Amino acid sequence: MRFQHLCKSAYFRPYSGTDLVGAELGGAVKNVIALAVGVAVGMGFGDNAKAALITRGLAETVRLAVALGADEHTLAGLAGMGDLVATCSSPLSRNRTFGEQLGKGCTVEQAIENTKQTAEGVKSSESILALARANGIDMPITEAVVGMIHHDLSPAEALQAFMARTAKPERYGV
Repeated sequence: MRFQHLCKSAYFRPYSGTDLVGAELGGAVKNVIALAVGVAVGMGFGDNAKAALITRGLAETVRLAVALGADEHTLAGLAGMGDLVATCSSPLSRNRTFGEQLGKGCTVEQAIENTKQTAEGVKSSESILALARANGIDMPITEAVVGMIHHDLSPAEALQAFMARTAKPERYGV
């Protein structure tokens, strides 16, 4: 709290929290979800698709975070939803931009060349999916991203596999 008060100014308002696991997972998984949103943008999908990916991406993040001991409410705050929306919505986001390249038909190598910046989700997606699988957590968006980036799955094939999944209630696994 002391550090929070020391950093507060007329142009910066920090918030504090104690859920390190939730904050770390929120910060890592949002990059993977931003890749998926970028792919959707690159494929020409609109705001409803982006909103659905962001919302379902948050659900994936919450399921994993809770399984690892985080407080699900952390993901409803700035370290979760706030960071997720900013990263997925900004055309300046490295991860979203990389995803857009894939959605437009570029290969991973071409997307790396075109973006010329590190998109953290490219590397972390495999580790996040492995962590989810080790804990029995369903993360279909993350799985689709891993398929596109690491297993030569085309965006169209990833979309088809994602949409062919069995129907589930909106809130499950928490």
